[in-house]
Amino acid sequence: MQELRGYVRYRFRSEEDDVDVLLEGEADWVRSIVAELGLRKVGWMMPMAVDSTNISNSGLAADIESTPSGKPKDMGPEPDPSRIPVIRRPIGELDLVAKLVEVGLEQPTRPTSDELRDQLAEVEEPHPAQGPMVKDPMAESWLKELLRLVVRKHGETAISTETIALAASDYLGDREGLELELFLESMFRAGKIVKVHGGGSTGWGPSPAWLASGL
Repeated sequence: MQELRGYVRYRFRSEEDDVDVLLEGEADWVRSIVAELGLRKVGWMMPMAVDSTNISNSGLAADIESTPSGKPKDMGPEPDPSRIPVIRRPIGELDLVAKLVEVGLEQPTRPTSDELRDQLAEVEEPHPAQGPMVKDPMAESWLKELLRLVVRKHGETAISTETIALAASDYLGDREGLELELFLESMFRAGKIVKVHGGGSTGWGPSPAWLASGL
């Protein structure tokens, strides 16, 4: 049995003989009890609650006696509960919009089709989309640019089919109505955009992976 020092634990269990031995204490005392029980060649012993800097990788005690690390010298400032502000208000009274304005954040507004069309006109013509699943390379690229504006400039996650048609129909191969819905549905099935159901209309938003991808 390896020579350990300090506080140790000895454990031996034999299910066949229904024996379960657990000893904890100073190493010399534990070894003496193990010897009395005739268990020197079985079981295992491990150190407990010792300073890791005084033990080698094998678990054997080093020449330097372990000393308790004790309480850290610097515990930081004492907690002061009086410095924590107490804010109480009736449920539902918080004006979230006013609070956002107070910290310099504006409430996101849903863009109109005219705004999106004007912003899309300022976008540099993208490269055609590539890939085996691409059926209309330029229409797909322009749709990505449109949805990129919706997400990154206006903070919205999706826009309706009608808004897409009014803002970018001529960018999407003059698709409108059912033809546009089928195009968007094919993009959805390819995992490039997401479909959002709400009320009486359907919204479409970009998949994050598709939006971040290149061509």
